[in-house]
Amino acid sequence: MTATAFAQPRGAARDGVAVWCGWVNVGAAVLIPLIGWLSPLGFAPLLALMGVLSLPALRIADDDRPVLIVLLGALVWGAVSTTWSPSHPKQIDHRVIIQVALALPLFWSAICGARRADPRLNALALHMLAWGLAFHGLMLLADVFTNARFYQALHERFLAPIAIDRAQTNVGHSSFILAVLWPAAMIGPLSRYRQLVLLAVAILGTVLAAHVFDADAPVLAFPLSAIVMLLVWVRPRLGPRLLAGAAAAAALLFPGLVWLLRISGDYGLLEHVIPYSWGMRMSYWSHTLDWISQEPVRGWGLDASRAMGDGIDLHPHNAALQIWLELGLVGAVAAAAFWGLSLIRLEREEPSLAMSAVAGSVAAFLLFAWLNYGVWQQWWMALGGLIPVLAAMLENRGQNVKST
Repeated sequence: MTATAFAQPRGAARDGVAVWCGWVNVGAAVLIPLIGWLSPLGFAPLLALMGVLSLPALRIADDDRPVLIVLLGALVWGAVSTTWSPSHPKQIDHRVIIQVALALPLFWSAICGARRADPRLNALALHMLAWGLAFHGLMLLADVFTNARFYQALHERFLAPIAIDRAQTNVGHSSFILAVLWPAAMIGPLSRYRQLVLLAVAILGTVLAAHVFDADAPVLAFPLSAIVMLLVWVRPRLGPRLLAGAAAAAALLFPGLVWLLRISGDYGLLEHVIPYSWGMRMSYWSHTLDWISQEPVRGWGLDASRAMGDGIDLHPHNAALQIWLELGLVGAVAAAAFWGLSLIRLEREEPSLAMSAVAGSVAAFLLFAWLNYGVWQQWWMALGGLIPVLAAMLENRGQNVKST
């Protein structure tokens, strides 16, 4: 669940459920920056809790059905694929199919809650989140100048002891969170130029922390998000179509791209010339392609990446390749359909700052999905789920209330 503006029409009835859902969003807005900085694993329980609390608002509109049918079909195929998957965790709570089966309705409920929420409370939540993310950026800047000693001290004070090298890794990791959230949460509700100061703090903290603590992708995400936002703003109909097409094409064609690079004869050379972390990714991708070629239609089964041997470390570090590996052509088609159907819903007749900002968050999320994270990591799925929640909040907020 990641990047579509599933929004309730403005002017919806302001009833008790709307007020309740609004306060749920306000509470989440307070917690998101803290979780993003200190403990990103907390995103999964946070979004699940939002979903549980928003269950009274659960609805399925006509426009929702195509995306939900694709997701339900993919869930069924994933469940079937567990019968041949080599991965069989003994603990029930470690089984991906159970995690995904629970996430789908709960994350959807959180989106519905953002739709139904009192518009003024949505505006308040966005206001608080923008300030909170600026604070997050400020904390990252403090860590840049203290070499993560600031993070280490607070982590040990409120959570648990942590070694300085691990603290530095976590700070770099935290920059990914802010890189995904700042476009939708800070550009989307922008209404005053002075708010650009908050935005500048968030972006500066993201880029500097990512650079200092060796997280390359958030540095790349900043210009990518800016370009995508500009495209969707200037071309409010064409921009989302191009983004939807690119995401769908990547889901289907990424194995072909790796194959073309390999047959060019330069793949191995490039793998050893580029920085080590990038070379490791190329090695994972090459091994993954070999396994995909053995089971191209049905795949190796859900969560098989963890059991494929020494060729990859937990997952291929590429969402498209992981879905091909585990769910085969069937899963890849479902992923392409999901991205295409979801992102086309960002299309508008007139330029929309909110939808442009959501597109910027999607761009960063997709970049990290293709370079960094495993598809089924619970906190990562939840972070993606926050994007359509923010999209719905942006569409359903009090227009007479200064949002930031």
